[in-house]
Amino acid sequence: MDLRKIKKLIDILEESNLAELEIREGEETVRLSRVPKGGVAVPVAHVAHAQVQVEPQRPAAAPAAEPAAPGGDRDLPAGHVVRSPMVGTYYASANPQSPPFVKVGQQVKVGDTLGIIEAMKMFNQIEADVAGTVLAILGENGQPVEFDEPLFVIG
Repeated sequence: MDLRKIKKLIDILEESNLAELEIREGEETVRLSRVPKGGVAVPVAHVAHAQVQVEPQRPAAAPAAEPAAPGGDRDLPAGHVVRSPMVGTYYASANPQSPPFVKVGQQVKVGDTLGIIEAMKMFNQIEADVAGTVLAILGENGQPVEFDEPLFVIG
């Protein structure tokens, strides 16, 4: 996709009330999302108001979060396992002075922020894809995580 088109899409996003915009053109996908006010603080000098990701469209894959399987990497409690969608650094809160997004025993709804992963100076929210109680928090604050690594168990 042409860089001029992407810049025009960024302008459209900033002038509108939209929070997210995704455009597919052939095998390319451009997804722009605005950082919400009061959202995750990004500790970089120049913060863009929109995130741009250009990636080839892939066939549908297995869900990122699946129920825990016996004999996995760790002995996980029975429940829905939320896994890391990417490689990066896991953070339990928006900044060191803030309380963690969730604690063990806390009730969560679909879409609630569980934590964030910083990858390439971009902060990506990890959201609950099921409602329930947080049974385990497996990610350690400030530590690297791998793709598909279990981060949370929700029951």
